[in-house]
Amino acid sequence: MVARPAPTRPVFRGAVPACPEERPDVLWDMERRLRRRGFEAVAGADEAGRGACAGPLVAAACVLPPGKRGRVPGLADSKLLTPAARERVYDEVVDRALAWSVVEIPVEDLDARGMHVTNIEALRRAVCALDPGPDYVLTDGFPVSGLATPTLAVWKGDRVAACVAAASVLAKVTRDRIMRELHERWPEYDFAGHKGYITDVHSAALDRHGPCPQHRKRFVNVARARDSHAARMFQLTGAVAMVDDGGMRRASGETVPGEGR
Repeated sequence: MVARPAPTRPVFRGAVPACPEERPDVLWDMERRLRRRGFEAVAGADEAGRGACAGPLVAAACVLPPGKRGRVPGLADSKLLTPAARERVYDEVVDRALAWSVVEIPVEDLDARGMHVTNIEALRRAVCALDPGPDYVLTDGFPVSGLATPTLAVWKGDRVAACVAAASVLAKVTRDRIMRELHERWPEYDFAGHKGYITDVHSAALDRHGPCPQHRKRFVNVARARDSHAARMFQLTGAVAMVDDGGMRRASGETVPGEGR
């Protein structure tokens, strides 16, 4: 076995072009530069659903192969792709990746521990689930501590690093599928349409029906809708209880205070 020198931590200088259209291969620049420094397996990690007020948080990690096989057709930030394009890219990523993983964090954990803590934990778990593990990790925006490999948080990483873009597609498609399943159980919220994000349609459904078990109680709009809906229900049930529809009758010999005076 030939020992190879330990790779040195790279320093990225200069701006990476923001628009992939300017250079079609810009997505693969960072991974190519890392491999030149000895980091063979470069993983990307990203999440989907952080800004939604309903449904789980989903994190994913992915290692793409070098060379032509790692050039996933149509790969881009998942937010820039149509649903149909995301599904096609998802299939390509799963078929081509050297390793990939997806982690789902249920609403109960998000409410119990808070969004930021669980978001970082989900990204960490997704990276740790990769088999084989990576030599270097690129994360989208958020630094992730506690990993055994060098890590770099990249601003808008899903637009400038192919492995992060691949992870964003894995996370987004997985979460969208989950939300479509939740729509079958709670169709009144139209989770299949807005995927749990705070749209006008979703806000109106929250006001009308109150939150369901898949809503995140820590979100201000969910708490407000819960309290408002509970208050309306209390008023309605209270009003019904105070109505005398004539169905009540006095027992024999019972007197009503004030009657007959």
